[in-house]
Amino acid sequence: MSETLTGIIRALAGSFAGTVGFAMLVHVPKKSWLLCGLIAALSYLVYWALVQVAGLADPIGIFAGSLVGSVIGQICARRMKTIATVFLMAAVVPVVPGLGLYRMMALLGSGNMSAGGNQGIAAMITIAMIVLGISMGSFIDRLVHPVRPEEHGKD
Repeated sequence: MSETLTGIIRALAGSFAGTVGFAMLVHVPKKSWLLCGLIAALSYLVYWALVQVAGLADPIGIFAGSLVGSVIGQICARRMKTIATVFLMAAVVPVVPGLGLYRMMALLGSGNMSAGGNQGIAAMITIAMIVLGISMGSFIDRLVHPVRPEEHGKD
C-alpha cells in the first residue's frame, strides 16, 4: 500500500475515532455517534484532499471541509430530528487548531513573542475559516430549506 493511502486511512480512522470519543465525552446521544464520526471523517477527507493532493493552502482546505461538514450536518440533523449543533461540532473536531494554540501559549510563555504571535495568528485564521464554513453551510441550508412562519419559535 502506498504511503499516501496509508496516511489518509490513518487520518480518517483517527478523525472518526477522535470525534466519536469526543461525542461520548460531551454526551451526544448514542444514536448519533456513528454519523458524527462519519461526518468528521468526510470533513477531514475534504480538507486533506485539498491541502495534500491539490496543494491548496490550509485555510482553504479548512473552510471547504467545514462547509461540507456543515451542509451534511444540517441534513443529518433534519433526518435524525435532533439539533444541528450535534453534527456541526462533529464536523469541525478534526480541524480545530488545538496544537497551534498550545504552541502559541508555550512560545509566549517561554518569551518567544514573535513565533508565539505567528502561531496565534495562524490559529485565529483557522478558527475564522471554521466559523465561515459553518456559517456558509447554515446559510445554504436556510436557502434550500427556509423556516416556515408556523415552525419559527416552536420547541
